[in-house]
Amino acid sequence: MTAPTINGTRYPQPLEDLLPAARGLDLPEGQRFPSRNRLMREFRIGAPKAGELLALLKAEPTAPLVDSTAPDATDPADAPTVPEPAPPVEPDPTPAPEITPSEPDTEATPVGRPDTPTPPAPVRSAVVWPVVLLALPAFVAIWSGWVGLGGLTGFGVVHPLPGIWDSFSINSAITLPIGVETYGAYALYVWLSGRVPDRARRFAKWSAIASLLVGALGQVAYHLLEAAGVTSAPWWITTAVACLPVAVLGMGAALAHLVRTHD
Repeated sequence: MTAPTINGTRYPQPLEDLLPAARGLDLPEGQRFPSRNRLMREFRIGAPKAGELLALLKAEPTAPLVDSTAPDATDPADAPTVPEPAPPVEPDPTPAPEITPSEPDTEATPVGRPDTPTPPAPVRSAVVWPVVLLALPAFVAIWSGWVGLGGLTGFGVVHPLPGIWDSFSINSAITLPIGVETYGAYALYVWLSGRVPDRARRFAKWSAIASLLVGALGQVAYHLLEAAGVTSAPWWITTAVACLPVAVLGMGAALAHLVRTHD
């Protein structure tokens, strides 16, 4: 059996139409207002609308009890006057001006919160291919200088595999440019990368500077000896040049160890 409806329809009714029907509900003795659940059940309305209807019922002033036998003492002048309804507003016959849509912006400006930091614009890294052009002539000059100085200090052709590969030979002077200059470039990279511990960065800094200075002094020594027509370098130059492979090995091992430690 369906609950009673207002005006014989099941469609939702406005609160103004439901309010008189809500006043006329039979309530138990001692209860002044119906519950929200009963309003929902009686009028088939939702909880929000039932809450609004109950609030309207509670907001109405409660009429005092009047003796039915006493004469009506209500003064007609004191009766509330019902305001006259406002006249309907007629629509303006003048047509509204046509609004032409503006052209959309080609570039939309993102709108963010005031406290949100604006991300920095991506920075394009510089090209490095010109270094190849710089390195080619430097490589030729450095290689020939070190090999020539190695020949003046006792470095020369050796057979590293006697009895195994007798015909295989190598000029030991090439160990000077490979060791000294390669370590200098690697230490310079570690120093400027900023991605290593502080101890490794300091060691890379000073060893790179020392390696580049030794390389420059080696080039100066070779060209001075070659210009003077010297066929054999002095003993102190020979001693220093002979210690370079060992020094490069020690510095390279130390730098590799410091790069991997975080103590």
